[in-house]
Amino acid sequence: MSYSVKERFLTLQGEGVNAGRVAVFCRFTGCNLWSGREVDRADAQCDFCDTDFVGTDGAGGGRFETAALLTRALVQTWGTERAHRLVVLTGGEPLLQVDDALISALHAEGFEVAVETNGTQPIPAGLDWVCVSPKAGTQCIVAKGDELKFIFPQRGLTPEQFESLDFRYFLLQPMDNATLQQNTEAAVGYCQQHPRWRLSMQIHKALGLP
Repeated sequence: MSYSVKERFLTLQGEGVNAGRVAVFCRFTGCNLWSGREVDRADAQCDFCDTDFVGTDGAGGGRFETAALLTRALVQTWGTERAHRLVVLTGGEPLLQVDDALISALHAEGFEVAVETNGTQPIPAGLDWVCVSPKAGTQCIVAKGDELKFIFPQRGLTPEQFESLDFRYFLLQPMDNATLQQNTEAAVGYCQQHPRWRLSMQIHKALGLP
């Protein structure tokens, strides 16, 4: 299987439980909830997406014909230090492309493999960290993982709908749109009233990181 990648880069994880940790991000092209084109945003199931995942023209992007070639590129992005390697497979929707061969190749190079998914695709075996961010109007088929990251607020979807699922951490992340300040205040208030939920902020944006 070949892999279409928008971009890959070394940064700090900017959100969630692993915020602040050094990681290589591998952003795959394509998503099943939005085409990525602005003309289609109004009709998208995830109309608040803030990520460019269209094409393979980003920094470090391209088409990789094998898992070995993509893994080699990610090793180069990380650098020579083998300890504490973390790769975050994201998108778009990475699970449209991520397969057993890629996970095995990354493990062979010492990477801890994390994925950020919308929860509409089956989770392949062998992933070390699963972050699910459910979206309104979709069916979340992933009932177990490491962190459930709820973008807040969403019309027609509430955090309570997911509290019965088997996740280690439940995070509330303010939606980054024109009402970000209002969304943040509402998320803080919700967490204070529902202490099972933790606040997740996008610190990479504050730091000017990709």
